[in-house]
This record gives sequence, C-alpha cells and structure tokens, in this order.
Amino acid sequence: MVSAPNLRTYYAHLIAGKAGTSDQKLIDAFATVERERFVGNGPWKVNCNAGCYVDTPSDDLAFLYQDVVVALVPDRGLNNGEPSWHARCLAALDVRGGERTVHVGSGTGYYTAILAKLVGPTGAVVAYEIDRDLARRAAANLETWPYVSVQGRSATEGVLPASDIIYASAGATRPPDTWLEALRPGGRLLFPLTPSVGLGGMLLVTRLSDTAFGARFVQPVAVIACEGARNREEGDALSSAFARGNWSNVKSLRRGNPPDDSSWFTGDGWWLSTSENA
Repeated sequence: MVSAPNLRTYYAHLIAGKAGTSDQKLIDAFATVERERFVGNGPWKVNCNAGCYVDTPSDDLAFLYQDVVVALVPDRGLNNGEPSWHARCLAALDVRGGERTVHVGSGTGYYTAILAKLVGPTGAVVAYEIDRDLARRAAANLETWPYVSVQGRSATEGVLPASDIIYASAGATRPPDTWLEALRPGGRLLFPLTPSVGLGGMLLVTRLSDTAFGARFVQPVAVIACEGARNREEGDALSSAFARGNWSNVKSLRRGNPPDDSSWFTGDGWWLSTSENA
C-alpha cells in the first residue's frame, strides 16, 4: 500500500509533466493539498465523457490521484475538473506569493486551495460560488486557510476586490467590465471565453496600464456557463470566430475605441486584436 503523501507526490509530478510545467511551487501545491477532502469519500465517479461516469472499484486513493475528472454532483454535470488542465492554466497565470486572488466558480474549493498554497499566508483568496450547497461545502473545506473567504453568490454582480489574479472556471462570452476594472496594474485575468456551440479558449488578459490589456489564448476549453456573463448574440458570433481556427493570433484586448482590420472578434464595446497594444 502506497502512503497518501507518496501518492500525492507522484500525482503532482504526473500533473506537472502533462501540463508542461516544472514550476516547483505548483508541484508542491498539488503534492500537499488533499484532493479527497474536496471530493468526498470514495468510491468516486470518474467522468469518461460528457454525461458518462464510471465508478472506481474502491476508495483506494490511488484511483483519485490520477489526471481524472471526478463528479461532485453527477446528475447536474458538476465536477472537480481535470488536474493537468488546471495546472496548465495556473502555470500561465504565474501566481506569486502575496498576491490578491479571486477564484470564480470554486466548486467545493479544491483549486481554490491550490491557489491559496501558491499565494501563501501573505496573500488572499476570495472564492465565488453561485451554487449555495457547493459554496457551503467549499467554506467548510477551506476553513483552515484564514486568508481564504468564500462568497456564496455570483461574481458577475457587484464589485470585485482589487486583484492581482482573477481565475474563472465557468464560461463567459465576454470579459465582464467589473473583472477588468478589478485588475491591479500587472494583474492577470484567465477565463473561459466560450461560444454558443463548440470549443472556446482560455483567454489570458494582462492589465498593462489603465486602458491597455494584453491578451492571448492558453488552451481550448468547454465548461459550464457563467451565469450573468453570457450574451447569446456574442456567443453565436464567437462560434464563427473559433471555427476559423486562427485564435492563436490574438495579442490584445481593446475597449473604448472602434475595431480596425486587426480585429479577430468584435463584441459589444470590446474586441480582440491580432496586434500588440501600441
């Protein structure tokens, strides 16, 4: 029988390798946060494709410490997401000690805890979860982290705290203005920009100045919708934009000025450009 700490160490290196990162802080975070604390007692339901789950043969932690998606509420398709996918996102965000962080769509708090490990006790994490039951579970799971708080409400309503990092786990058709305005200079927003149909992309937005934002896509994504951050017309237009297949050319996000011929996608009052900020 392999001990739980050794399983987590194996898992952390497996996840980092699949994510293409050697960030030791990220590896340490995955090696120390107890995933079973956030997904409940086994046996577990592991997602094999959309709407399909297979039960693990037992509650042996070896089944949990793999690169697998684990059900939280299977009849609603709510899951603890794929670890290597999240590791790739967190590596792109380059989370640093002491940073102020917002996690949108925290579920039961597993990846919120990973964020907490990365920012450390000199930082802060505010987690938002609109599902009240999941928010309650997250608050209980995260109670040992005094610098983490859980808000059982939508992150699209009201004002977010000033942040160095905003990490969203639910799909939007636009970056909400309140999220962009909450970013400190140098702050990073990573969220799923998702169309009405088909795959979207994780869009990394970096605040370069009061008005300038760099932007690039990190990886493809298909996730549940972020309530309050979707517009059907933009979603349909995004379906066409992603179907063109040239989303890797995006370099900046623009607001407040009309789009030019570098526009990859034009939304209502914002657009993505294939040119760097001037």
